[in-house]
Amino acid sequence: MRVVRLFQILDRLRGLRLPKNAEVMAAELGVSVRTIYRDVATLQSLGAPIEGQAGVGYVLRKGFFLPPLMFDEDEMEALVLGTRMVAARADPDLAQAGQRAAAKITQVLRGDTRRMPDELPFKAVKRRTETAEDEAGFLRLLRHAIRYRRVVKAVYWDLQNRISERRLRPLGLTAFDLVWMLTAWCEERQDFRNFRLERFRSVTETGDRFAPEPGKRFEDFLKLIPS
Repeated sequence: MRVVRLFQILDRLRGLRLPKNAEVMAAELGVSVRTIYRDVATLQSLGAPIEGQAGVGYVLRKGFFLPPLMFDEDEMEALVLGTRMVAARADPDLAQAGQRAAAKITQVLRGDTRRMPDELPFKAVKRRTETAEDEAGFLRLLRHAIRYRRVVKAVYWDLQNRISERRLRPLGLTAFDLVWMLTAWCEERQDFRNFRLERFRSVTETGDRFAPEPGKRFEDFLKLIPS
């Protein structure tokens, strides 16, 4: 159905920084390149701010709001499972945000002939440990510190049972099977360090903020990891 395909094209252009060419979209949607050219022209005539040209690729002009009108089966299952994992593994604020997101997904899909998100057979189990409550509090504080680039002071108990105090620039969080890991720039060591959240004894904001300096950012840390 052509209307569905037009929305799919817009969806595939959502959030792209680099142009996406017609050949790639044609392969993804199972149509000809000429069909993509014709559909893009139609969307442009209807006012969609698609920039680019044949042979180069297309992007949506920055600032264009595209509501999430539809999800395919895999996308819906990924979103439902993701929000349930967040609800099970995150701090209360983020867990509630996941539940709100799931409710919005349900609202978007209302009237769809497929099963609603709350009917899908996926479950995420919350891990219960002695440090779970403290860990959730650290997670919330560190999420905000990463978002607003706030320096924190932390007391940490490492795997060799040594306790140290650090001034950290929180950069990123990684969820492993049973562990949340903070990646930070340690001002004492002048290097990247990783910390398991359940081994923090305290984390407090210092009131200082930091700038995203080249060589000290999360993306710089990721470049050091062997692929």
